Amino acid sequence: MGYEVKIGLSNKHLHLAQKDIDVLFGEGYKLTPMKDLVQPGQYACEEKVDIVGPKKTLHGVRVLGPARPETQVELSLTDARTIGIKAPVKESGKLEGTPGCTLVGPAGSVELDHGVIAALRHVHLSAAQAEEAGVKDKEVVSIKIGGERGLVFDNVLVRAGDGHEREAHLDTDEGNAAGCGPDAVCEIIK
Repeated sequence: MGYEVKIGLSNKHLHLAQKDIDVLFGEGYKLTPMKDLVQPGQYACEEKVDIVGPKKTLHGVRVLGPARPETQVELSLTDARTIGIKAPVKESGKLEGTPGCTLVGPAGSVELDHGVIAALRHVHLSAAQAEEAGVKDKEVVSIKIGGERGLVFDNVLVRAGDGHEREAHLDTDEGNAAGCGPDAVCEIIK
């Protein structure tokens, strides 16, 4: 039996740089925390924006806080195709060579020349949890999900250390393929 981890399904969302928050919501605007996320210091915000692609617009997409150094838009491959963007599968924060989009907020709009990704599936673990699981930061593992639509996902990045807490992140396409509900768990296998 492998190391068990709760699954967090990641719906479309975005992380904003303060300079873009200022344009979208007004100069000096501070994001409004709505709900804490499992990852320490991370939270869902009250704020939402529209994401405009060449074909369509995704309305009311949730902002996650706190502000980051660079704006990043995370979509499932289905959402990206729907709005006409070819989003590459990338590790969070690795935005070089990614496509852009337009963000529209209540106070203005921002034209991004890059920053749209389909997030690489990953597992967050504290340093102690990683040691217990027998894995290291940046290691690539597989995760096994049981159940009626159970499957194994390969190419799962381990993100371990301070600021991480035990949770596997899959996007909605991946979660739906595996039939994941709100109490879904997986086990890390090598």
